[in-house]
Amino acid sequence: MRIRCLALCFAAIFAAAAQNYTGPRPPQPDLPYLKHAENLVPTEVLEAKEEKGKKDDVTYVIAEAASSARTPLASPIFLMQFDKLAAARLSLYKLESRNGRREIVFSPKKQPKAIGVEFTHLNNDKLYRLEVEESLDPGEYAFSPDGSNRVFCFQVY
Repeated sequence: MRIRCLALCFAAIFAAAAQNYTGPRPPQPDLPYLKHAENLVPTEVLEAKEEKGKKDDVTYVIAEAASSARTPLASPIFLMQFDKLAAARLSLYKLESRNGRREIVFSPKKQPKAIGVEFTHLNNDKLYRLEVEESLDPGEYAFSPDGSNRVFCFQVY
């Protein structure tokens, strides 16, 4: 009886870990796509440039004040097929629009807080659903892999 119960528990865990997904699939790996019903909208892929600031502050700057990838959803859902990037190394940050550009400041004393994102493994491949854990205010946002200046930008309007 215990073995049967234990086997059922493991089966439930594995079923939850890899949900069956039959919707649209991202056409390109390592790029988050905003999911709008049955449509996928690619996020804007850019390189953030580093600018040294006061003391040991580093400002990461992204050209243009607004992203071309837009969503009206305060709790957006993304699909991403991971290949070279690792899901655990991807963080989401809110950006500030100033002087016709987007920026975020990192300093030794005050680091910007990453926004919580839940990663759900879909199927048996490297397809994941990314769901923001809290509602986002209107503004500019970017996913960024740890240790990289590459950013995947989008706007909530």
